[in-house]
Amino acid sequence: QVQLVESGGGLVQPGGSLRLSCAASGSPFNLYLMNWYRQAPGKQRDLVASIFSNENTYYVDSVKGRFTISRDNAKNTVNLQMNSLKPEDTAIYYCNAHLDPRHVYWGQGTQVTVSS
Repeated sequence: QVQLVESGGGLVQPGGSLRLSCAASGSPFNLYLMNWYRQAPGKQRDLVASIFSNENTYYVDSVKGRFTISRDNAKNTVNLQMNSLKPEDTAIYYCNAHLDPRHVYWGQGTQVTVSS
């Protein structure tokens, strides 16, 4: 069992930055594929970024060059650095841990609002 707790959301102006963190309990954290998803009002939950156990990364096109995902296996954390934020980035951001189809876990989400 893995529990995920996100932090770092908030209100920021367009062009600003936020850093989201996800703290995981349980093991083996280093083997998990870690993901950040987001869900805007009235829309489906979409994948934003992933970091594999070998630290390879994936980003959806809309955030490439602006967002950076990283992990610290010693601290059981995964972070999402978000720069040059746009109003369309406004959503609830969820941390997700995936080991296999039977072991998939979600955090409670953290709100990110980009508005002037």
